[in-house]
Amino acid sequence: MTRKSYPLPLGACLACLAGILPAIAGTEPVAPAPAAKTSNSGDWCEWLQSKPGTLYKNPENPFLQYFQVGGRFQYQAAYVDGEDVNGRDFNDTYDDYRRVRLETKIEFLQYFAANIKLNMVNDGRPAGNDLDWGYDTFDEAIFTFDIGKAFGTGPFDELKLNYGRFKVNMTEEVHMSSKDILTVERSALANKLYGVNNRASGVTLDAVMGKWSGTLGVFTSEDDSEFIGGWNDGVATYLSLRHQTTDEWMFVLDAMNLDEGGRDNNLGYDWALALSAVYTRDRYGVLSTIAAGENSPSTPNRGGSFHGVVVMPWYWIVENRLQAVLQYQYAGSNESEGIRTNSRYVRSVHSPGVNVNSGRGDELHTLYLGLNYHICGHNAKIMGGVEYASLAAPTGDVNALTYLLAVRGYF
Repeated sequence: MTRKSYPLPLGACLACLAGILPAIAGTEPVAPAPAAKTSNSGDWCEWLQSKPGTLYKNPENPFLQYFQVGGRFQYQAAYVDGEDVNGRDFNDTYDDYRRVRLETKIEFLQYFAANIKLNMVNDGRPAGNDLDWGYDTFDEAIFTFDIGKAFGTGPFDELKLNYGRFKVNMTEEVHMSSKDILTVERSALANKLYGVNNRASGVTLDAVMGKWSGTLGVFTSEDDSEFIGGWNDGVATYLSLRHQTTDEWMFVLDAMNLDEGGRDNNLGYDWALALSAVYTRDRYGVLSTIAAGENSPSTPNRGGSFHGVVVMPWYWIVENRLQAVLQYQYAGSNESEGIRTNSRYVRSVHSPGVNVNSGRGDELHTLYLGLNYHICGHNAKIMGGVEYASLAAPTGDVNALTYLLAVRGYF
């Protein structure tokens, strides 16, 4: 079913909140304090990194404390040269608006916040569909109550309750925003675990205590809403624990389990477990992840267990400017179609007669080498990479070399 795009006046409505909330309460609007004047000698980069979308900030106002708007733009192009399951050579060129989003963050009534992100483009051209501009879906819509600020944190440093539409952070690659990831596309293993095409509706509790932080969540597996879904299907439970062991080492454990009623409706697996380790020192670092889980047995040859590993070292060739990234990924399953490549670009639409088995197989190896040029940190950068992928499909192997170029920015 093709999703229609509609113009959305929500941005205009949000922009007027700063003025109308105090008025609704019957009080005079509290003017924000004048922004401190800074001399940046015309440095647009410093301006871009200074949160220029902050329209209102006054922590003393009892009704509205903070209002910020933002956006991100991500465009990319790719050339794929490969061989399909029948040994047939193919090559194709793609370009797509990967992400275009409008975002807003509001803090109000001292203890509450709302973080809303809207997808403003649906570019289905790599899959043979249309390019549609305008409001498409809510990417995330999260409403937060600061328990610690309202009632005290007890043994914790922070304690917050959230409800809404979430990106499920399975693996450290997914914990990283698309604004910050080091490769043009996340690994196929990471995308499988967090359900790249889905957003889960539910409730989470965030806590911080010293070097530990964590999230406990309950999500509905109902997946028929572009905003916040209902609770008429199964339930998934989620746990994420993070420990900053030393200045150099950090460990992250993520776990997800879906009950019987929710299988096949959302993430596509019954349960999954991922352990990530991050080492950072001076100009280099490495992120590694091991993961395992059980596929939902909805389709023959696509159930059973799966497992995988991702190792991603990086090095700053020119500190804070030019970064080299290497990523190796292995994913496997005990069923012949239990794992899948990313939707971009090996299993995108190819020339007539090319058969890549929809990117499904029982063993996947990828090797990525890339360079990231930071014009203005992550706020404005150019990413380039080349990835070799080898997929073992039931009727033959798929091998492909993909050249990628991306332009990304946000404010």
